[in-house]
Order: sequence, then structure tokens, then C-alpha cells
Amino acid sequence: MTYPTVRMRRLRRTPALRAMLQRVNLRPSDLICPIFVDENLNKPKPIESMPGISRFPVSGVVEEARAIVKQGVKSVILFGLPKTKDEEGSGAYAASGGVQKAIASLKKELGDDLVVITDVCLCEYTSAGHCGVIKSSEIQNDSTLKILQKVVVSHAEAGVDMVAPSGMMDGQVRAIRTALDDAGFTHTAVMAYSAKYSSSFYGPFRDAAECAPQFGDRKSYQMGFGNVGEAMREIALDIKEGADIVMVKPALAYLDIIRAARRRFNVPIAAYNVSGEYSMVKAAAANGWIDEKNATLEILTAIKRAGADLILTYFARKVAEWLKTT
Repeated sequence: MTYPTVRMRRLRRTPALRAMLQRVNLRPSDLICPIFVDENLNKPKPIESMPGISRFPVSGVVEEARAIVKQGVKSVILFGLPKTKDEEGSGAYAASGGVQKAIASLKKELGDDLVVITDVCLCEYTSAGHCGVIKSSEIQNDSTLKILQKVVVSHAEAGVDMVAPSGMMDGQVRAIRTALDDAGFTHTAVMAYSAKYSSSFYGPFRDAAECAPQFGDRKSYQMGFGNVGEAMREIALDIKEGADIVMVKPALAYLDIIRAARRRFNVPIAAYNVSGEYSMVKAAAANGWIDEKNATLEILTAIKRAGADLILTYFARKVAEWLKTT
């Protein structure tokens, strides 16, 4: 069957009409704001490679989170920097650790107004700077899982709402879900970094969190950037093991992965607009090469348009502010 050709009148797209016809819209509640909790500080310290972002002492986390909530952002994810590091990253599960104290303070002061998520990885805590225990220059997957179980239970005991394992260890979601359930924290959710690629876009974060590998790289346990099928298998495995939310990281160079996951899996999907993506925009804007606001809104809308339900981004506060006036 053939259909007649119909000439459509081009619409004069006024701002109001453009807004009315836009089918994908960002909301502040779509965003998750990262916070760096540094046990070594007594006041905020700007991160040179991430303009506008700082590390915070434990005592400053509540004030920062309160400002985030005021802008309409409903969730934060905490990354910790310990006072000391060791071979197994024991500071990650210390009851008196900075992240544990920050969780308790946030839940006490902000309660259910804020969803508190914690990144669960050992790279910031190990002396080797890798995401797990190292022996004979090789990652020890199963030994690492046992430590991650201690970490998530310590976070749950402090009151965390959700844990987010990011180390890409085999079986990490099952191990974490089992540990939480066995400890009685059946309602603590798991957001898995399921499709985490070995990426060049992590550089500023490694500076911010002081977690660059002291030798080698992380390619043996993070995915190669040419693979799609592997990402789908990893996501499927994490869902089977008990993940409530799955994540694609990075976001901007992996929109096709987000789209493929959206088409295949009926679970909430998060995407991480990572540090390198953030710093590129900030650097270009500082040089007058692009408009920061418009470029950022375009990028984050593209991430959501690809299929992400939630976006972790260092632009969270700024974007929430811009959305109120757009």
C-alpha cells in the first residue's frame, strides 16, 4: 500500500512552542550529585582539575547536601578519602570512617528528604590504588568480595539507602546482596556499576579521589570500549544477582550502550556523566569556545534521551538551578 505525500507546514518554533513539543525533559530529581568526603580536611578544598567541585570534611557534608536538596536534587553519592591506606583497604569498612560518619549525619539531619548512596570500591583505600586486593601484581577477586561485604554492611549500619559497587569484580552484586540480607538490611538497595568501561575520561576523578593505580592499569577488570555484547551480559548478570538499578559509565561516549540497555532491560538505568566529561565542558567554556549552560543541558538531555532514568553528574547543582529559569 502506498500513502499520498502530505506537505506539512513548518512550525514557527517560539520558545513556548519548543517547550511544549519537547518530549524528553530533564528534572532535578533525575540527577544524583557526587560528594567527596575527605577525612583529612577541616574545610572544603577545591579540586583543581574539576573547577567548581571541592572535597568536603565530614563536618561540611550536611551543609553541602542541604544546599543540593534545596535546589531540588534528591540524591547524593558519597566517595571517601581516608586518612591512611593499606593493602586491603581496611579504612573502607571502619565504623569510624568518614563515609560512615557522613551517612549517619545526613540521615539524622535530612532524613527521607535525601537518598544517600555510597560508592563501594577499594581504589581510594588501597595503597596500590586498585579496586581490589593485589597479590603478585594481580587482582584477587574473591578476597576483594569478602572485603566489599564488610564495607556495605558498615554503610548499612550507618543508615545508607543504597550502595553502588563500582569495582567490576566478578560476583560482586551477589556477594553484596547476600551480605546485606544476612545482616538484616533487606531494604538497602543496590545500584550496580554494571557496564563500566576502561576509559580515558576518569582522569580528573582519580586526581580528586587520589586513587590512581600505583602500577599498571584497570583494563583486566574494566571493559574495553569496543564491546557492546559484553556490556549486555554484565548487566544481565547483575540483574540476576540482585541489582535494583544498573549503570553505564561513562555516559557521553556510550549513549549507544545506554540505548541498547534501555531496549533490552526493564529496570531503572543510571548513567555516569564522569569527571572527564565535566572538565572538558568547563575548560571549553572557560576559554569561551562553548556556552556552558546550553552545552551541559544538551549533553544531559541526550543521556536521558538515550534511555537513562538517573544521571550522576557533577553539574547537578548548576543544572537544577538552570532548570528553574529555563
